[in-house]
Amino acid sequence: MRKLVYYVAVSIDGYIAGPGGEFDFYPQGDEEQAAAYASWVNARYPETVPTFARAGAGLADAPNRRFDTVLMGLGSYRPGLDAGFTSPYAHLRQYVVSSTLAPDTDPAVTVVAEDPLGLVRGLKREEGQDIWLCGGGLLAGELLPEIDELIVKSYPVVAGAGIPVINGEFDPTLFGVADRASFDNGVTVTRFTRR
Repeated sequence: MRKLVYYVAVSIDGYIAGPGGEFDFYPQGDEEQAAAYASWVNARYPETVPTFARAGAGLADAPNRRFDTVLMGLGSYRPGLDAGFTSPYAHLRQYVVSSTLAPDTDPAVTVVAEDPLGLVRGLKREEGQDIWLCGGGLLAGELLPEIDELIVKSYPVVAGAGIPVINGEFDPTLFGVADRASFDNGVTVTRFTRR
């Protein structure tokens, strides 16, 4: 069965974005450190690089290694949309959970107005690679019962306020550390699996 995997960048204090949706505050380190980190991440998860940036990252023809589907909340979809990218991950099946986004925003993007849990349960029954939950925190809170793994890129910065990594009801859910990698730029990538 396919897994729902929440692959996300997080500050030390548990925020995926600032109060206004900012995500440019994550430190990358110097040029060499940033390149080593990007190389490691891109080798494992090339499909998480937006379509418009794949050629520049040397991933134009890279096959999808882990995911064939991406699921986003409107807050995660909005930055690309505002920049004119209505299909930010054209190399994946794209779903946006939103009750306000027009369903005909892009023919390659399926807008889901309600029941994200039902959507995920249906997607999991299909054949294929895993499903990438791109964000945001409210959607992750709704989908917590179906999240099988978290891949958390923890950056050495305190945001102070913003959008929490998971924003939902109080529901302690145990995960175990499957593997972890640390980088010279201070980032730690941890893969957690549901217990």
